[in-house]
Amino acid sequence: MTAIDTSLQVAPVRNARGYWSTVMRRLSRDKVSMVCALLLLAILLAAIFAPYLHLADPYQGSMVRRLRHIGTPGYPLGTDELGRDMLSRLIYGGRLSLLIGILPVVLAFGIGTTLGLVAGYAGGWLNTAIMRTIDVFYAFPSVLLAIAISGVLGAGVVNSIVSLTVVFVPQITRVAESVTTGVRNLDFVDAARASGADALTIMRVHMLGNVLGPIFVYATGLISVSMILAAGLSFLGLGTKPPEPEWGLMLNTLRTAIYVNPWVAAMPGVMIFAVSICFNLLSDGLRSAMDIRN
Repeated sequence: MTAIDTSLQVAPVRNARGYWSTVMRRLSRDKVSMVCALLLLAILLAAIFAPYLHLADPYQGSMVRRLRHIGTPGYPLGTDELGRDMLSRLIYGGRLSLLIGILPVVLAFGIGTTLGLVAGYAGGWLNTAIMRTIDVFYAFPSVLLAIAISGVLGAGVVNSIVSLTVVFVPQITRVAESVTTGVRNLDFVDAARASGADALTIMRVHMLGNVLGPIFVYATGLISVSMILAAGLSFLGLGTKPPEPEWGLMLNTLRTAIYVNPWVAAMPGVMIFAVSICFNLLSDGLRSAMDIRN
């Protein structure tokens, strides 16, 4: 009996894993998600530190060396229709493409989460007012709504960000409202009300942490859609203006060279596809990691 008591006394105490540490551990075991995360990180770092990579000037061209093939000495990815280095323009173009693709989702995440949290918690006429207004925008297809808003505001990076933010706010708001509605009548919320906490404190302290996960996963998946829409706006002339390097705009200017040098002309499209599919797969991996029941 004494030996048993001694073994119990010296047994080490293990700290229980938190929810988010468990999620990150499960996500780190997903090889596909990790490969996508590393690829996205490499593209993001290359775009941020492009001035320090000693690349060629992305704006300097020469008609003598236009449409050089991939593997040309001095031009690993060839040159575009104006003789500008494709490798340099793809890396510098990642700056605008990632900015226009990610920032609207971040802004829509903040606005949509706030509106959905208020509508889901308050209910009643306030819920009806917010959600019926959101439904007006949600009724339009995303592509047509983005084109319409950009057409009214005009071409430009800021206007593209605004138009895409307006497109994604209704989608995130509906998800946030749905999740919040399922949480507002749980025991811990009732206990907070009984303790005398006001509505703002309940939403900020008690509810936000419980609804943020599903909304964040959904917003991560929207980044791939945002990248494609942003490239589409630039392709149509409603986004970035020449001569700025941006993948959608580069795809538009190189479409006339598709029969002359198809591999070089396809490079911006390959970048758009790679980044979009990586964000999509990373979102799927994060969703699976957060489902701790499995």
